[in-house]
Amino acid sequence: MATVGMEQKALEDLEELAVYLGQSSQSLAERFLDAAERTFEILGAADPKLASPFPLSSPHLHHVRYFPVRGFPSHLVFFLPAAAGIEVVRVLHGARDLGRILAGG
Repeated sequence: MATVGMEQKALEDLEELAVYLGQSSQSLAERFLDAAERTFEILGAADPKLASPFPLSSPHLHHVRYFPVRGFPSHLVFFLPAAAGIEVVRVLHGARDLGRILAGG
């Protein structure tokens, strides 16, 4: 059975995105959270190599992959393949400075 781990930053990202989307519509925020959870489950059960690698110069991040949240293509799940699933690192809107954020800047 696949597992999905969540880093603290990813949990904070989800909360921040839900609050932001909830300003427009609470049902939109709930749909986003449901879609994110379904996306995590799909990624955890699938071959992580099906997702695209994200080009980062930091050697400790060269295994980071990304995939859009189902139904929310501008929101991206960044994750690391794990032995029995995935570890979600961040969930970010694609318009942000992704390289800087992922590198910890």
